[in-house]
Amino acid sequence: MIHQYKSNGYNIVLDVESGAVHVVDDVTYDVIACYETLSPEAVVEHLSGQYDRNEIREAITEVEQLKSDGQLFTEDIYRPFIEQFQENRQPVVKALCLHIAHDCNLACRYCFAEEGEYHGRRALMSFEVGRKALDFLVANSGNRVNLEVDFFGGEPLMNWDVVKQLVVYGRSLEKEHHKRFRFTLTTNGVLLNDEIAEFLNREMSNVVLSLDGRKEVNDRMRPFRNGKGSYDLIVPKFQKLAESRNQTNYYIRGTFTRNNLDFSEDVKHFADLGFQQISIEPVVGPEEDPYAIQKEDLPQIFEEYDKLALEYIKRKKEGNGFQFFHFMIDLNQGPCVYKRLSGCGSGTEYLAVTPWGDFYPCHQFVGDETFLMGNVNDGIVRKEIGEQFGFCNVYTKEKCRNCFARFYCSGGCAANAYHFHGNINDAYDIGCEMEKKRVENSIMIQAALAED
Repeated sequence: MIHQYKSNGYNIVLDVESGAVHVVDDVTYDVIACYETLSPEAVVEHLSGQYDRNEIREAITEVEQLKSDGQLFTEDIYRPFIEQFQENRQPVVKALCLHIAHDCNLACRYCFAEEGEYHGRRALMSFEVGRKALDFLVANSGNRVNLEVDFFGGEPLMNWDVVKQLVVYGRSLEKEHHKRFRFTLTTNGVLLNDEIAEFLNREMSNVVLSLDGRKEVNDRMRPFRNGKGSYDLIVPKFQKLAESRNQTNYYIRGTFTRNNLDFSEDVKHFADLGFQQISIEPVVGPEEDPYAIQKEDLPQIFEEYDKLALEYIKRKKEGNGFQFFHFMIDLNQGPCVYKRLSGCGSGTEYLAVTPWGDFYPCHQFVGDETFLMGNVNDGIVRKEIGEQFGFCNVYTKEKCRNCFARFYCSGGCAANAYHFHGNINDAYDIGCEMEKKRVENSIMIQAALAED
């Protein structure tokens, strides 16, 4: 499968199956467009009104060589084995999302977790429940050495003592079981202080800092429960933490909604504040919510990604660049073979754990008992749920079949597919369109930066 597009003056050709990317001249671009449907001489005749015949023939020779080298018009050699892979697959659990606190000190208007309650009750995870969760992870991780644990909420810092205790306990397991924990934490920063920052810098491989961008944008969607904005309190803390981590191993993570479709300005604002690791995600919510992104918003969103891509290139070339999560694509290795077969890993390799110890496929399913898989005392008791998620990948999703971006998103978010269509093997259409745009921008950025 070939995907061709023009962006920022570049003619870009992506060979989807191999992941090979080519930046070509006009004649080669047009030859590739008709190469599979016309004979070589027919291609020459078809394009002779636009280009010199010898140039066309040279381009055809180049295309034939690239095809012979496995860099154009390659076939998917993995598709025939997907059923065998699924039948024989015995995944191990490699990551847990610990809902350390089903409570929050902010009242974010778009929060899918209902201010930390997750359709249930406010609660803090006890050390005992967390300990059992880590024991479960070690016992079900097979020969895998590197394990990941994300402290999530609500707001994890509202249960900070238990976070610290669980990190200490996890470290105590490493040598005996030949494991290595990678701890991460997501925080809104309200309770962040120097003591907590010192512990985060020592023990957390990554920290996600929640902030939506410009003051007016953030305070509209991320207020305290009394309606007061959180920006002024949080920003100085986040700036200090980012500097203390040498501007690495963290993300400032925002959410854009229909209220700030000009989100490229929020990313620029983050960069101007000194943050170098940036992510801003589109909100996902019911269509009837006033802040929810609608299909008619996509053209403006695409323009924003284009603006952001140009600003990204400009700042990189000027020496004051930043990383933007959705523009980070590894084009050297090609699409990850395992991810194209296994999907995102939710429900199989990755589980969410509630404060009282229930297992769900991921944090976005928490509270929906249709997807309750088990608990820390009994383990996984509804294995059929994991099996269902194990059969969720780009080859089982009809909408992914002819999508050029399918190997970069691994089929997208199963939770979004379920919440919009009632089926984890469907796809969230608006999200798909944004992902395709981001992939195109990412490839163009690398083409532009490679010129220097």
